[in-house]
Amino acid sequence: MLKKIDRRQALKTGLAISSLGLAAGHVQGSGLNEKFRTAHIGVGGMGGADLGSIASHPQVEVAALVDVDANTLKGASQKHPGAETFADYREMLSKLGDKIDGVVISTPDHTHAPAAMSALNLNKPVYCQKPLTHEVFEARQLRKVAKQRNLVTQMGIQVHSSAPYRRAVEMIQSGVIGKVSEVHAWSNKNWGYDGGPFPKKAVPPAQLDWDLWLGVTATRPYSDSVYHPGSWRKMIDFGTGTLGDMGVHIFDTPYAALKLTAPKWAKTTCRKPTGVGHPEKNIVEYEFPGTAYTTDSMTWKWYDGSYAPPKELELPQGLKLPGQGALFIGENGQMLLPHVGEAQLFPQQQFKDYQRPDIGSNNHYHQWVDACLGNGQTSADFGYAGPLTEALLLGVVANRFPGETLNWDAENLKVTNLDAANQLIKRNYRKGFEVSGL
Repeated sequence: MLKKIDRRQALKTGLAISSLGLAAGHVQGSGLNEKFRTAHIGVGGMGGADLGSIASHPQVEVAALVDVDANTLKGASQKHPGAETFADYREMLSKLGDKIDGVVISTPDHTHAPAAMSALNLNKPVYCQKPLTHEVFEARQLRKVAKQRNLVTQMGIQVHSSAPYRRAVEMIQSGVIGKVSEVHAWSNKNWGYDGGPFPKKAVPPAQLDWDLWLGVTATRPYSDSVYHPGSWRKMIDFGTGTLGDMGVHIFDTPYAALKLTAPKWAKTTCRKPTGVGHPEKNIVEYEFPGTAYTTDSMTWKWYDGSYAPPKELELPQGLKLPGQGALFIGENGQMLLPHVGEAQLFPQQQFKDYQRPDIGSNNHYHQWVDACLGNGQTSADFGYAGPLTEALLLGVVANRFPGETLNWDAENLKVTNLDAANQLIKRNYRKGFEVSGL
């Protein structure tokens, strides 16, 4: 009989347990009553939702809460009074490294990779909100390190585990509409900003540690209602615009269903770059190599802001495109997948007798906890989330070079025909916020 494993010690040391084929962060739990101690970095907004969902798992014990906003931190602490609180995630990891079993990251995009890599470097399993990273290089590195250390990871694309999205993957892979030649995806949200710099400076609110909020980015004056708590998504240094924020959800199902890899190129139609915000409306085009579920090559077109939903696409009379969704163009028909809703097949008469697969939902959050305890696997680990994010962020880079086709060498993380674009693949972190591996 196999000897009982001290899971916490294995997570702490990162030593491979070769006799069982297990490694740190991927160790079988010792029983139904064992607690999995979580640390939560970012507990406001989506972070609050993540905190509640993770904490609802019966084996989770919330051990640490981190937020740069003292008011937000106080509110979360009142719900989890047993957790230690911190403003700086680095201090938390340093102090509690041997007292936590997994880390949940729900910060603005620019802090995803540094916080996630800091946790991975301590052999901690990580749940990180979407998009996985702010930069292409960061996504590659998180994927690489998570694999090297055999750590359980999950990107926070909760709809990935919903029944409609899981069913759509099965439908496409069953060949219901034949091989797919085109995907059109869109969101009518506007997470962009076409204005200029913010000349008005303000004193940061007393509860906000502005320097910690800036983190790895260059210092700059605080401005009211621009960065914290919500509009950072529109800013090129902190968010990834509509494409990064909503595209990661809407790209996810086609990317998974078609088993896509890295794009050959990306090209954007949008206004000229301002150096401040992401464009308020974009059309981003990609070409992907063929797979078993596509034609020899496949084109992908993304529309956001007032470009969405795309006017060039037509449905049968009386039907309208949803504000957000994706349309698969196959050899034998089309599939419309609203965000979030059940897929519809066209022509309707052709598919009137089609029986949909009977597939239920999974709890995306609990799936990660269970996998950390040795029960099952995650469905959006960094091995999947990394390439998806890289492809997505190549389009975000293309937004800064409207009209230019960026030819992509994925193996070497390099745009081969426009060197200026390569300056946006990896950022230099601010002194004092450097992280090993990034």
